[in-house]
Amino acid sequence: MFKAISSLRKSLVLPLHSNIRTLQTFSKYNAQAASALREKPLYQDDEYADVDWDNLGFGLTPADYMYVMKCSKDGEFTQGELSRFGNIQLSPSAGAIYEGTKAYRKENGKLHLFRPDHNAVRMQLGAERMLMPSPSVDQFVDAVKQTAFANKRWVPPSGKGSLYIRPLLMGSGPVLGLGPSREYTFIVYASPVGNYFKEGIAALNLYVEEEYVRAAPGGAGGVKSITNYAPVLKALSRAKSRGFSDVLYLDSVKKKYLEEASSCNVFVIKGRTISTPATNGTILEGITRKSVMEIASDQGYEVVEKAVHVDEVMDADEVFCTGTAVGVAPVGTITYQDKRVEYETGDESVCQKLRSVLVGIQTGLIEDTKGWVTCIN
Repeated sequence: MFKAISSLRKSLVLPLHSNIRTLQTFSKYNAQAASALREKPLYQDDEYADVDWDNLGFGLTPADYMYVMKCSKDGEFTQGELSRFGNIQLSPSAGAIYEGTKAYRKENGKLHLFRPDHNAVRMQLGAERMLMPSPSVDQFVDAVKQTAFANKRWVPPSGKGSLYIRPLLMGSGPVLGLGPSREYTFIVYASPVGNYFKEGIAALNLYVEEEYVRAAPGGAGGVKSITNYAPVLKALSRAKSRGFSDVLYLDSVKKKYLEEASSCNVFVIKGRTISTPATNGTILEGITRKSVMEIASDQGYEVVEKAVHVDEVMDADEVFCTGTAVGVAPVGTITYQDKRVEYETGDESVCQKLRSVLVGIQTGLIEDTKGWVTCIN
């Protein structure tokens, strides 16, 4: 009997010791991982990261480093620093606004950014609307440049894609009631990307949404925050399940005037006139939108910002979308109230001509005479 009790005691104690050793090993691993994140980064000198550039899609592939800068309740940002990409500690009640820009590699290997100062200004305007402090233009651009340079091996070869850079401003202090955060954190991270839409540069098939709206007058439709994009997810999911590429949203009052797609601005072409919905607080003022408007004016087109009736869209010669993520994307068809209209696309289209100039400037194939490009090495 004593032998049986002794044997039972050993069978109970040994697994416990084994579990304790496992927990100790796991705790040691976590401590080492946390310590590694706090260490200053050692830049990788490889020319390229280990990525299949020819099959690069538009999904998150975290590059090596991110930039972190904090702001206290007095509204002043401290000196930020680069750290290894990894999880960050946040209050569960934190919120965010963000930006999107890209780094491109020229054929000679040099890297540059496209109009990052405009992203900085747009973040400031959005932060003001959301009652948040924001980095200065110089702080913003410097952070983006540092992040791009630190992750230079993740910038695809010329013509293979770009390094998508996501500046993020979030309330990182705890707050339960309705009110601004006590602390804010500014982060910049990066990911190499290819084409945004699965169609690549092929023409898109859009659906005009009549049930759901994405923004209303007096709201935050002109702010690049999660509050701007979360409302589109249900309609977008439904449209994609029906075989469409994206959704075109109408105004919330009369539901007769075009606003924008889920993640990009929209242009309508009729003859030599290019129209786009005016930014009146419900539409995001896209930086690619602004650039394309200027390029089109330079080429002799009449560019008009106005209220664009849905009937004008259905009678247009061409339609295309613009955005940092999507670039300049041609629209092949639009479906509205069970009526489907096809549009002109192809190499001779106005959309393609405007896209060629924009991409040429962004990638260094066309001389930048407008001061849009910022070199980072």
